[in-house]
Amino acid sequence: MSSVTTNKMTNWRWVMCAMLFFATTVNYMDRQVLSLTWKDFISPEFHWNDEIYGNITAVFSILYAIANLFAGKFVDWMGTKKGYFWAITVWSLGAVLHAGCGWFTMQVEGLDSVAALRAVQAGSTVAVAIATVSMYAFLACRCILALGEAGNFPAAIKVTAEYFPKKDRAFATSIFNSGASVGALAAPATIPLLAKAWGWEMAFIIIGALGFIWAGVWLFVYDKPAQSKFVNEAELNYVNQDDENEKAANVEVEEKQMSYLEAFSHRQTWSFAFGKFMTDGVWWFFLFWAPAYFSDQYGYSSDSSMGIALIFTLYAIVTVLSMFGGYLPKLFVEKKGMNPYQGRMLAMLIFAFFPVLALFAQPLGQYSVWWPAIIIGLVGAGHQAWSANIFSTTGDMFPKSAVATITGIGSMAGGVGSFLINKISGNLFTYAEAQGSAFTFMGFEGKPAGYMIIFCVCAVAYLIGWSVMKLLVPKYKPVVIK
Repeated sequence: MSSVTTNKMTNWRWVMCAMLFFATTVNYMDRQVLSLTWKDFISPEFHWNDEIYGNITAVFSILYAIANLFAGKFVDWMGTKKGYFWAITVWSLGAVLHAGCGWFTMQVEGLDSVAALRAVQAGSTVAVAIATVSMYAFLACRCILALGEAGNFPAAIKVTAEYFPKKDRAFATSIFNSGASVGALAAPATIPLLAKAWGWEMAFIIIGALGFIWAGVWLFVYDKPAQSKFVNEAELNYVNQDDENEKAANVEVEEKQMSYLEAFSHRQTWSFAFGKFMTDGVWWFFLFWAPAYFSDQYGYSSDSSMGIALIFTLYAIVTVLSMFGGYLPKLFVEKKGMNPYQGRMLAMLIFAFFPVLALFAQPLGQYSVWWPAIIIGLVGAGHQAWSANIFSTTGDMFPKSAVATITGIGSMAGGVGSFLINKISGNLFTYAEAQGSAFTFMGFEGKPAGYMIIFCVCAVAYLIGWSVMKLLVPKYKPVVIK
């Protein structure tokens, strides 16, 4: 039991939320290093094209998806403290190892310098060999990164379920989930400059090292609420108010583990998984391709002042607006008297309309590059607000002992969706660019037509996801482990 005994309620739960925020920030910065360096720093060395980069992001996504299936169960089995520690340690190791890919490629190809890599004639047999070897080297590092990063959200959602009552979970989730936006915001302001000053390798090493620092702090500050010396009885009672209400209503509070077989027998699991499948890929598409989009379509490289300003503005919009995503269902619950699931689904329907704006990014981009930056920022804000709420539906429906498992299953589905959109995008952009004016869509030709196709997919994904979720789980129905 807590050793803090003052009558005034402590607020250690918000310290935990801050830790989740910083972990998620580091998570997304590690993920962004490649997207911000491949086009202008890595590609000239290794002779990559869009298809190679699309393959790397696609494989990362599918392995991340597979790892998520087991990461949630791992966190439930290992416990939040050890599970989270190992997750961030592994992904930080994977991030740092990227820095060795150039050295590995030179050793395999018998070249003695970066200048020798760059000097190889484009399209030659040697260039193809360099591209292939480097691709597999990066894939190996991305696999380690994906394995560790898969543990972030299952662990973070489990911590949220442990430290917050249901009515506060979406708000807490929106705060820590905004770390994704802040990470994506900090990345363009730091990574291209690090790569330009000290080489792209140092960008991977410096950003990757942040995770090791977080892991050390985590071991010191985390314990379950009932065991934490920083949580007093008043805060513990606040955190556990749902358990008390359910006991008062004669609802059994389960602590048993849920098997995968049982998990997949519930419509609630399929609802969460389908929502993630339809929408996670949209966020990952913009995360992985936005820097290349501004470089390809408008000529602003990721290390140019304009390129940095565009990406920074995009994620500044995401960061500021997405913070309200968790507050809206709280407002519906407290002011309108809705149950948490009902309020959350209504909020998600509202946010599902934000991505429709993606339809206007390409057309308005003909007038100013700032229009696509602003529109993609609004789409991203809608996604992050949606994401905070869809994650919280697991805590609404499932007992705490199963939250990480269900989150892992849903994140796996989201990874599959991301694999598909990144793989298709890489192949589509390479094909569209090669076809030139022979490839058209909605008035656009070549690669711009390819981007327009993907933007259309992104625009309708959330409304489709919400409709199927509502069909599967039309009203609040908590799951009890058998």
